[in-house]
Parts: sequence; C-alpha cells; structure tokens
Amino acid sequence: MTNSWLELGLFIVLFLLFSPLLGRYLAGIYKASPSRNTFFLGSFEKLIYRFCNIQPDLEMSWKEYAKALLVFNLLGFLFVLTLQLAQGYLPLNPQGLGGVEFWLAFNTAASFVTNTNWQAYGGEVTLSYFTQMMALTVQNFVSAATGLAVLVAFIRGIIRRSTFTIGNFWNDMTRTIVYLFLPLCVIFSLFLVGEGVIQNISPYVPVTTLENEAQILPMGPVASQVAIKQLGTNGGGFFNANSTHPFENPTPLSNFWETFAILLIPGASVFLYGFMAKNIKECVVIFSVMFALWVLGLTVALTSESQINPVLGVQPVLEGQEVRFGPMNSVLWAVSTTATSNGSVNSMLSSLSPLAGGIALFNIILGEVIFGGVGVGLCSMFMFILLTVFLAGLMVGRTPEYMGKKIEKREIQWVMLSILAPTALILLGAGLSAVLPTALESLGNGGPHGLSEILFAFSSAAGNNGSAFAGLNANVPYYNILLGIVMLLARLAILIPSIAIAGSLAEKKYSNPTIGTFSTQTPLFGILLFSVILIIAALSAFPALSLGPIAEQFLMQQGRTF
Repeated sequence: MTNSWLELGLFIVLFLLFSPLLGRYLAGIYKASPSRNTFFLGSFEKLIYRFCNIQPDLEMSWKEYAKALLVFNLLGFLFVLTLQLAQGYLPLNPQGLGGVEFWLAFNTAASFVTNTNWQAYGGEVTLSYFTQMMALTVQNFVSAATGLAVLVAFIRGIIRRSTFTIGNFWNDMTRTIVYLFLPLCVIFSLFLVGEGVIQNISPYVPVTTLENEAQILPMGPVASQVAIKQLGTNGGGFFNANSTHPFENPTPLSNFWETFAILLIPGASVFLYGFMAKNIKECVVIFSVMFALWVLGLTVALTSESQINPVLGVQPVLEGQEVRFGPMNSVLWAVSTTATSNGSVNSMLSSLSPLAGGIALFNIILGEVIFGGVGVGLCSMFMFILLTVFLAGLMVGRTPEYMGKKIEKREIQWVMLSILAPTALILLGAGLSAVLPTALESLGNGGPHGLSEILFAFSSAAGNNGSAFAGLNANVPYYNILLGIVMLLARLAILIPSIAIAGSLAEKKYSNPTIGTFSTQTPLFGILLFSVILIIAALSAFPALSLGPIAEQFLMQQGRTF
C-alpha cells in the first residue's frame, strides 16, 4: 500500500511539473512561425497547406471559423460511416469481417467524430485493421485537434481587441496535429511497443492454453491507436476490453504513463491560456479550481474503495479490477478518465463501490470542467468563469467584465445554452429510457444500479466521454440512434457557443481595470468559481444521483446489492 501512495505522489508531482512546460510549448505552436520549429515539421506543415490549397494566414470571422469546422466534421462523419459500411470490400481485413450494421455504424461515426469514442461494438470482432486505422485512429487525431483549435480561437477572442477575426481553423488544426500530436504519439507508441503493446497487421493467432483449450489471440496495429486514444482524450480502445486488455496495457509502467497521458494535455491547455494571454496568475486560479475538484473526487473515491464491503465482507474488493494494477491505480484511472473526456478504462466502473462509481458519474455531469477534454475542457470552464463573473457583477451592481471585456446579454445567452443543453440531454434521455420497455430490456441490473447504468450512458454521450458503466447492452437500434444523436448535439453545444463568444469578445474594446473591478486572479474568485460549478451541478443532477449511486451506497451498507 505504501508503494501505491508513493506512486500517486509521483504522479501528482509529474503532472504539476509537466503541465506548465507543455503549456509553454503549446503557446509557441500557435504564436510562432514554422521557421522557429524544426525544419522537418515546418516543411511538413507547408506541404499540407500546399496540397490542400490552404491559405494559413487568411483570418476568419467566427462564422467562417464555425462553418469550416462544421464542414470538416461533417465530411469526417460521412467518411467514417462509409468505411464501416464498405468494410467487407476493403483491404487489411485478414479475418474477413463484413460491413457494420447501419445504426451501429452511425453511432460509431458520431462517437469518434465528436471525440466521444463511445463503443457499442467489440473492436476485435467488428472492425478490420483498415477501419480501425483509417476511420477511428484518424478521427482520434482530428477530433482532438478540433477541440484545441476551438480553444485557441476562444483565447484569441479574449485577448484580441476590436477585431472581427479569431484565427484560421485550418491553420490551427494543422499545427495541432503536426507539432503536438504526431511527435508525442510517435514517442509514446514506441514506448508502448517496448512495454509489450502489439503493433502489427497479422491475422489472428490460434493457440492452445495451459488447460489444453483452443483460443484465438487477436492481433492488430494497437500501439499507434492507444497512444492517440490517451493523449487526445479519445478513449476508444482497439479491443473491447480497452486498457484492461494486456495487449493494450501490459505492465504497471505502461499503466502509469497511459493514466498520465489522460491528464497531460488538458492540464497543459490551462497554461496555454496563461502564456497566450501573458497572465499566469489567471491560469493558476483556473488550474487550482480544476485540480481541487479532481483531488476531491479522487479522495472520496479512494476512501469509499478502502472500506469493507458489507455484502462481500472483504477489503479490498478486486472484482472487476486488474490484479496487475490494484485498487489505487484502478480508482486513479477511473477518476481521471471521467474528469477529462477520455473515457478509457483499466477496470470495470460498474464494479466500483456505489460512491466511487457515483464520483465517476458526477465528474461527467459537472460538464467535464475538471480539466476536461483536449481544448473543450477549458472552453467549458470558460463558460462557468463567464457565468461566475456575471453573477458577481450582479451582486455588486456593476457591469460584469472579464479580462477587460464587458460580459453582456449576448455572451450569457451562449453560456447558458452551453451549460444547460448537455444536462437537458442527459436528463431527457435517461428519463425516457427509464420508462420505455425497449430501453429497459438492455439493462443488466435492476434497482438504483440499473438507473446508474442508464444515467452513465447518457452522461457519457452528452459529456463526450465514452466510458460506460457496462451491464447495459447499448448495441441495439434504440441506444445506437438516441446516444448517437445526443453525442452530436452535445458536441455542437460546446463548440458553437465557444466560437460565437470568441467572436463577440474579439469585437469588444478593452476597458482598463478600476478600483471597482472584480479581480479574477485571486483565491476569492477561485472559491466563488468552485462554488458556482458545484451549485449548478447539484441543482441539475442531484435528484438523479440520489436515486442512483447515493441510494445504492446506503442500501449496500444495509447488506443489499443489485
């Protein structure tokens, strides 16, 4: 147990160390010219512009930026959908897998284009190597790059003055892939291969087990997908078991760095803002709030998992957990993957204690502002920052301002849409599914645990997370269609308001702070922001959580289980 606590301490120290370092590098990507980067990467960037006929220096208004983003993602959706349907006729399919059923293909396309990576399929029995590489892995790169591009546009809207432009979508996305994801993923993939993660295009291998039983070992280009699934907060595993599978996550060392990769870029994104805005104090307050929420959730989950389960009478409960990693690493991964929009797992979330599982659910319902997904996590936090500034302004009777920009009706309307839309999608979808017989047929458990399964599915879809409580058979037309629609709407509910607010703020003139200006660089603002986030979450989700994991926790203490 001592080793587990030392490992957790090392994890936190490295996270606090690497976040500002990578944040500074990220700021250089979007501010520096290609000549300041390595010759090879700069040449590759120019080649992409030339091949795609992109004018990287052509600035866009927020509407032009949004249009480019929507068109690109629509084409990506259609491409992923088509590849799945035509899979049986395409190469790199040694197992001869046929085309994917339409509604499952629709759900998967919506999932990977929105950076959700919800998996209603079993990768090794459903998708060919070609589909995994050309459809899913490619989307892992571009969906994550889309999120960071929107964040950079949002930051420009905050720091620019009296302009109608917020950057160039094609330039932002290309630089994100070329200078960030490609180098990091190459390094990480090589490390994973060294640890034993497989990377090949061989047919599946028949073997005989020690019990003299026949078994088929799935193969595939796994390491390359695992690297971007973790770094891009994607979370979609090559295999159905995700990072519990020894071919995806073979050793304690691979587990440590795969967990670390989940938080690395979301944490660095906060410091990206500080360096671009030349205001480190501002980003330290934001990072502190995110970190405090993460530590709070981790503490509650670890405390709950360390208690004796009165139903089983044992501690620790290793059911659903990898004995290679143990409870500490299982809980650390579960809290981190739901605090971001990663969604990958190294244990069964459904097997956690009700309170620990409830923390994972609560993290997503918060709006994934605890670091959140790559780029969009900080965009979501900006929504709560603007709302907090607005409420503070109302309390003191002054026009709300953030970073010298007045926050007015137009911005708050977009903010409320962004905050309330995902919550509405969660509650409406879960409420409908809790009464329809066709939806209830997919449940694996009854009582409050069954409700948690439904809540987790819709929270994961609306939060673009992708993790699941399991036990719910989501590969049926009802859930494939409804969850696919929720993923698409929820993604738009954060991307479009973020770009629109960026455009609105960029047009505003800068106002110098006065003695009456409410500072957003103080611990007081951090406490107020922390409180607003928890209050909004409590008002919107507490009744549902009370009927699910909270009720199950009390019933477990009385010896009842579901």
